[in-house]
Amino acid sequence: MKIICNQKLLAHKIGITQKAINSKTTLDLLKGILLSAKDDQLKLTGYDLEIGIETYTQAEVIEEGDIVVNARLFGDIIRKLPDSFVEIESDSENNIYINCLNSRFKIKGDSAKEYPRLPEVNDNDLYNIPQDLLKNMIKQTVFAISQDQTKPILMGELLEINDGNISLVAIDGYRLAVRSCNVENIRNNTKLIIPGKTLNDVNSLLSSEEEVKIGFDDKNAIFIIEDTKIITRLLEGEFIDYKKLLPREHNSRVKLNTKDLLNSIERASLLSQSEKNNLIKLSIRDNTMAITSNTDRGNVYEEISLELEGDYLDIAFNSRYFLEGLKNIDSEEIFIEFTTNINPCIIKPADGVKYTYLLLPVRISSNI
Repeated sequence: MKIICNQKLLAHKIGITQKAINSKTTLDLLKGILLSAKDDQLKLTGYDLEIGIETYTQAEVIEEGDIVVNARLFGDIIRKLPDSFVEIESDSENNIYINCLNSRFKIKGDSAKEYPRLPEVNDNDLYNIPQDLLKNMIKQTVFAISQDQTKPILMGELLEINDGNISLVAIDGYRLAVRSCNVENIRNNTKLIIPGKTLNDVNSLLSSEEEVKIGFDDKNAIFIIEDTKIITRLLEGEFIDYKKLLPREHNSRVKLNTKDLLNSIERASLLSQSEKNNLIKLSIRDNTMAITSNTDRGNVYEEISLELEGDYLDIAFNSRYFLEGLKNIDSEEIFIEFTTNINPCIIKPADGVKYTYLLLPVRISSNI
């Protein structure tokens, strides 16, 4: 193999491919990026047997071929090279020669013959979704996936398609986030569970106004973002029936400014020293919400105006969980619906966007 390509473009593509490299793997071959030169393109492939990424960059292909190179070493070298053209060449003994201006490297590579093939997902039956819409759906839900490895299903998100409506759902046992939208070209109804890591990787690549293509089969899902393809193994098992967790009625409903509430809770949580001591108490009356917090460091009182329908209420929450929900709502105003001070509350944008954030309260004690 012998190619010449742009250093900056190559470094960017290596960064994308490295998202599929698991440095903890015991298989040295999977710590590498497969380089494939053909038809004036260089294809870079990373695969850890759970997620695979293929991406392309333009290159002058002098000699076609394939070689596997250690992803970390290759990435470090290319990123440190001058902003110029890089010549990459391999020989019959799998040595790789990297030349750029006055820099010369020779590193060991591996034969491409043993590199595992990515799963094949039928990319003829794909759904198109605007990149900005999918990015927003992921951003508003992925933070609520579980980090508990004893509950692997909840480390992924449910992607549910029903009569042209697509939803992403994340649950971690303390809160639930659901973002839905209508997509005209989606026909088949289905449910599948996508790993949270994959959605974070996909989200990091979404930027333009173009559409992203999505497809899936029984075991894998595929995302095609311009010249990059991400294939991921789906999580197996039954996702929680989240619809049963959503309250069907409420006794109190408030409407208030999102930013005002966000700023007040951020200030109220400044006294928190640890995850276990970051509680805030909300006291809802006619047209105000008092936000208080008492800790060993002191106490704080905040007050904001609201519109109240229903009963007065005193209720407490984990401030971090509350803030994470608010930070992912773009609406200027929100509705918060309460049943009792021991039942979950529901936070929704006031502008009609199909987003629901459910949050469990914390039992109120005298020290809050």
